[in-house]
Amino acid sequence: MSTATTELDLLAEALRKTMTDHTGAALDAALDGMDWRDMLTELPYETVPLVFRLLGETGAHASVLNDVVLHEAGRPLGGSVPLPYAGGSQVVWERGTDLTPADALDQELPWRLTPTGTDAPPLAAGRRALAWWLTGTARAMLALARQHAVHRAQFGRPIASFQAVRHRLAETLIAIEGAEAALTVADDDHGDLSSLLAKAAAGRAALAAARHCQQVLGGIGFTAEHALHRHVRRAYALDGLLGSARELTREAGARIRSEGRATRIAQL
Repeated sequence: MSTATTELDLLAEALRKTMTDHTGAALDAALDGMDWRDMLTELPYETVPLVFRLLGETGAHASVLNDVVLHEAGRPLGGSVPLPYAGGSQVVWERGTDLTPADALDQELPWRLTPTGTDAPPLAAGRRALAWWLTGTARAMLALARQHAVHRAQFGRPIASFQAVRHRLAETLIAIEGAEAALTVADDDHGDLSSLLAKAAAGRAALAAARHCQQVLGGIGFTAEHALHRHVRRAYALDGLLGSARELTREAGARIRSEGRATRIAQL
């Protein structure tokens, strides 16, 4: 095992523990203490997938998407930037606060609506970061559904042995791995279309995971006592940020039609 791989494994372990113990403003402060901004500027292709995937898997949240967008725009880190949201609206992800409207889609995320501006920052890196977050969230839902299926028994045997349950879990896994495959080839060298498509694929995978895993868990998945409902809310909220899967798919199609060709993104 290489030294770089070992260091990333140690970082992943430290980040997972930090995100398990902290969220929101407390996690913002903890990540600052771990030199998150230095990691972003020096090793973005290693640390961004790691940090955002773990945010999804642990269910924690932090305002670090601001830094990813600001870094791509060449602007100073540490502030907040207006971010487009589905339906033509715009939100600001507040830093250092845990306050959010009571009627928000995800009651934990400190977002506020802001008037739509015309000076939109580049969004490719932010979309890739959100895509990793969405796939991490989808994997968290899949893990919860799988655990329930293995331990829940009906008619004298685990429901994981039922074909309908196995199919839903398999379809969820396929959607997640497809989105992750799109993410592995999405980078600045392939233009922002690859990042747009990766975000769309990740959004579709997370929404598919929410649908299938809710079916596997049944009524218990709706309860406040079970963790699934938090991941479901998070998936729907993050899907809309920087463009929903539906909007981005339409945008990609319109771009291909206008250019009369489809850019090759991956060598198959």
